[in-house]
Amino acid sequence: MINAQSLTMRYGATLALDQATFQVKQGEVAGLLGPNGAGKSTSMKILTTFLSPSSGTAQVAGLDIRREPRAVRQLIGYLPENLPLYLDMEAAEYLGFVATARGLTGGVLAKRLDWVREKCGLLPVWRSPIRQLSKGYRQRVSLAQALVHDPRVIILDEPTTGLDPHQILEIRSLIRDLARNRTILLSTHILQEAEALADRIIIIHQGRIAGQGSREELRRQLGPLSRVRLDIRRPRAEVEKALSTLAGVERIEFTSEADGVSCFTLFGPVEEALIHQAWEMARQHDWELSRLTPLPFTLEETFLQLTRPVDKEKQVG
Repeated sequence: MINAQSLTMRYGATLALDQATFQVKQGEVAGLLGPNGAGKSTSMKILTTFLSPSSGTAQVAGLDIRREPRAVRQLIGYLPENLPLYLDMEAAEYLGFVATARGLTGGVLAKRLDWVREKCGLLPVWRSPIRQLSKGYRQRVSLAQALVHDPRVIILDEPTTGLDPHQILEIRSLIRDLARNRTILLSTHILQEAEALADRIIIIHQGRIAGQGSREELRRQLGPLSRVRLDIRRPRAEVEKALSTLAGVERIEFTSEADGVSCFTLFGPVEEALIHQAWEMARQHDWELSRLTPLPFTLEETFLQLTRPVDKEKQVG
């Protein structure tokens, strides 16, 4: 549904986006994850035709952003980084204005306004001037304008910014509900947000795509590295000496020792081999195993590995 190809964006001498290539499939929620300033908002502005890339292009539902920008805008709902609000309007008035500009009339217009009022939780402020609304309610109104025309593709730049924990859960629930029959790309710098919402994650760092895929696919991009947690009721020195003889174990980390149980983490290329070898050693030495289990890398650990500082010149001539 979204296919970005070698997107590059220069602001004078600054390279903000560098040959970014990524895809979002139909019916998928994709999280564009990266630190502040990584290029997330620039990518979204290009996909929504607010910006024209220095080079590269993208297709949204088969429409080229360069050749068919108006058609792209018609099928997209966009929540930008800076909220597109007219502060002197009431929430209802503003959303009616946006819906009319999108071509909605009559019963369809009324139905869609009722829908966003309910789904975005706007009933308490429906007739209030936007200027008087809290930051959280302004964010809700901005989300409503992105959804009022029932778009096929939804692009959300930091959709839960300014919301309290209860509101965040409500908006996450709404996004998951929308994802049943729509394609959604959302940006965030919050790892928990990406984990909670995204089917696939696109990690962007210093303008480049550092990795993309499911959490497991991202982990595999770190290379052939697995780890296993091993807890044994024996003294540390005895266990450590024996473990050091295992073939295929690249690294052993001692974690803790309490109540006679020594805890270790084993690193190696093949998870199954690590478990098998540790089990066999424990059996041969008649050790009492308290724990032997895979220890998957978290999204946070994967993200930190994929966004490690690189020697890359960010200035271009």
